[in-house]
Amino acid sequence: MRRDKKITHLAKKLVELSKDGGVVTDARVSEVLAGFKQVGHRQYLAVLKAYLGYLRREIALQTAVVSTPASLSGDALKAIEAKFTQVYGRPITAVVEQDASLIAGVRVRVGDDVYDASVAGRLQRLAENVH
Repeated sequence: MRRDKKITHLAKKLVELSKDGGVVTDARVSEVLAGFKQVGHRQYLAVLKAYLGYLRREIALQTAVVSTPASLSGDALKAIEAKFTQVYGRPITAVVEQDASLIAGVRVRVGDDVYDASVAGRLQRLAENVH
């Protein structure tokens, strides 16, 4: 196996070890980093860079970023978390990001998937269909 493939394979294994019940947790990441430091791998920096990239992607896949022009209630966030947990079949945590450009409605991003139920999004789609 080539060096790059070995680094990628190890970084992906470290991400799997960073999960507790299918969810990346701070405690597990700390344990993985402490264990990896003790091993003293020759390609320490390269593996950590790859690990960070895969870890960011995994966290994005378990986080629903809810963009809205105003704040949302706790109940609304819980409902969004429950719906996307059901859709994806894994635990999803919702975080709010205020975006006044949306006018009204919400836009939800989970990993690379975007669900747009905003007025700005609808206006943009209408404008694209006119041209």
